[in-house]
Amino acid sequence: MAALISARVHSVCLTYKCRSSPLLQVTSLRTISTTQFANAIPSEEVLKIWHSAGAVCFDVDSTVCLDEGIDELADFCGAGKAVAEWTTKAMSGSVPFEEALAARLSLFNPSLKQVQEFLEKRPPRISPGIAELIKKLMDKGIDVYLISGGFRQMINPVALQLGIPLENIFANQLLFGNSGEFAGFDTGEPTSRSGGKATAVQQIRKVHDYRSLVMIGDGATDLEARRPGGADLFICYAGVQLRETVAAKSDWLVFDFEELLTHLTA
Repeated sequence: MAALISARVHSVCLTYKCRSSPLLQVTSLRTISTTQFANAIPSEEVLKIWHSAGAVCFDVDSTVCLDEGIDELADFCGAGKAVAEWTTKAMSGSVPFEEALAARLSLFNPSLKQVQEFLEKRPPRISPGIAELIKKLMDKGIDVYLISGGFRQMINPVALQLGIPLENIFANQLLFGNSGEFAGFDTGEPTSRSGGKATAVQQIRKVHDYRSLVMIGDGATDLEARRPGGADLFICYAGVQLRETVAAKSDWLVFDFEELLTHLTA
């Protein structure tokens, strides 16, 4: 089994090291094995929750999409390296998310025109296998949500492409002035601050009586959604970025969506 996982991970590395954007440095995963991460093999309890899920919530950046959206937008606006450094801090949980979000945006202050040009010239890149997994989930009557610290302007096109209702998006909102100048972001969105994804999951559960709810993502903010009253199961997706502290604390560590799809249909 360890050999199978190592082979799969090696294939993932070869795929993503060739991406056009230099911003995301994919951790070398060749040595990953079940010795290092026992949770790479799901327990019976984990599979029971996965099979009974009434809703699945996905992070977007480095999960549903290959890129970190804010890093890509910053790169487009000429501030890629500085913003990417802040993103690393935010995803590792070393600084409060709201502090990192404000700091990153202040480095390039994107205008409405820049955002529109960015979306036109650099459309979102969907992760391999995610479309098939989401389709299968929805075919089985499982509700799908996108919960992201990214921005609705960039996430709405992703949701439309994958057939996810726009009302099932929890994300941040860029604000612009009358002339299209950058005016900050909506601090009223739960995902604009640390613990926001847990808050979003709790809000979802207040409205819907799901038998169980699963959160899938790669970062510390996704792991937070596993708090009491939040997600019943946190799956760490490491197909783009492996964040070892997050992976170690997850209920299930996966490196491709095909594994989740296989267990869903088993």
